[in-house]
Amino acid sequence: MEACVKAAPSHDTVINLGDIVGYGGSPNEVTDASRKLGGQFVRGNHDKACTGISGIETFNPIAGLAALWTKQILTPDNMTFLREMPKGPIDMSGNGKPGGPVSGLHGVQCVHGSPRDEDEYIIVMRDAVEPLANMQAQLTFFGHTHIQGGFCLDNEQWGTLRPVYHSKTGPEKVVLDLKENVKYLINPGSAGQPRDGDPRAAFAIFDTESLTIEFHRVPYEIKAAQKAILDNKLPERLASRLSEGR
Repeated sequence: MEACVKAAPSHDTVINLGDIVGYGGSPNEVTDASRKLGGQFVRGNHDKACTGISGIETFNPIAGLAALWTKQILTPDNMTFLREMPKGPIDMSGNGKPGGPVSGLHGVQCVHGSPRDEDEYIIVMRDAVEPLANMQAQLTFFGHTHIQGGFCLDNEQWGTLRPVYHSKTGPEKVVLDLKENVKYLINPGSAGQPRDGDPRAAFAIFDTESLTIEFHRVPYEIKAAQKAILDNKLPERLASRLSEGR
């Protein structure tokens, strides 16, 4: 997270699409940093599970153990903050402020899973068809999958969007130009646990004037993140997967 904030160009506001906690070994530090950044928040399924809003019945054993540990270690203040994060969709049509139009686009919203269900996964094109066809906003930002990219609907043409990078080491960015009357589902990627085979931290910048999405990847201290996981006796797999981006 620190690497993403340091690498981010000048911006007006931060939008957090959820799952602030759940897998890492520094849940209070990440929550504190997220609160300091401010902006708009949308709750994630791990935020719900780690604060007792929902159970861990649908989680795999590793995720469930991490959620139970996180629930025990969160400070009361951070627990309250995470519990009170709003459920998506959140209207962001006013240049980062709810209420007004972004010039050139017909609505912008933010969700965790999908516009239909905050816990729904949109991983492949067949998952995106119904949300794209039925959503009223032209642009929806979503998280949940830890996979940077997205999907689009141009009249009756469906498309998968994946930024193509040249390495998996240094900082890189890929720019997507948004088109008029095309619907988009955009995932900025995961800062904490990418699952697209690229271990670098991921984020995106939405330029409301040029109507572009900048997909970013930045290297970070993976070994330090792994150490925090292992020092807290969380499952080893949560640490090893960070090196793989899986």
